[in-house]
Amino acid sequence: MTSPLDLPAAPLLEQYGEEARLCSCANDQLTLVFSQRHPFDLVELEQLLEAVGWSRRPVRRVRKALANSLLTVGLWRHDPRIPRLVGFARCTGDGVFEATVWDVAVHPLYQGSGLGSQLMVYVLEALEAMGTERVSLFADPGVVNFYQRQGWELEPQQHRCAFWYAS
Repeated sequence: MTSPLDLPAAPLLEQYGEEARLCSCANDQLTLVFSQRHPFDLVELEQLLEAVGWSRRPVRRVRKALANSLLTVGLWRHDPRIPRLVGFARCTGDGVFEATVWDVAVHPLYQGSGLGSQLMVYVLEALEAMGTERVSLFADPGVVNFYQRQGWELEPQQHRCAFWYAS
């Protein structure tokens, strides 16, 4: 699958890892980067998740969840000194047949401009590169339409779960 996401310049690849991709943004003064390798500050991650309205989770459990994830992706507002986390997603699974997407979040200040859709494209491309055949995701009822617009198939009662299949 050819990625619509651009490859960053060499210095950004050094900072964010070779799987990093640029995220297009209406504000050309911002550089936004997807990364699977840039380390997360757990306090900053918690602040992002609180900003989208999620309840606080114990840091030790979050650390363990990240360590046991198949894939973790950060969307970073690039700053050479201190990048800022503005989006996040993680996946669990076997790395071959099945994966489940969890904890997709984009900071409210950055919502409404397609960044969540680009984050999901990046996540699905990364899972497909691993050979994953089927991806499921659990979403709150308020965001099911977001995933449905991207082509996810809803579970029979169309409430919380969606599926994507590699073609």
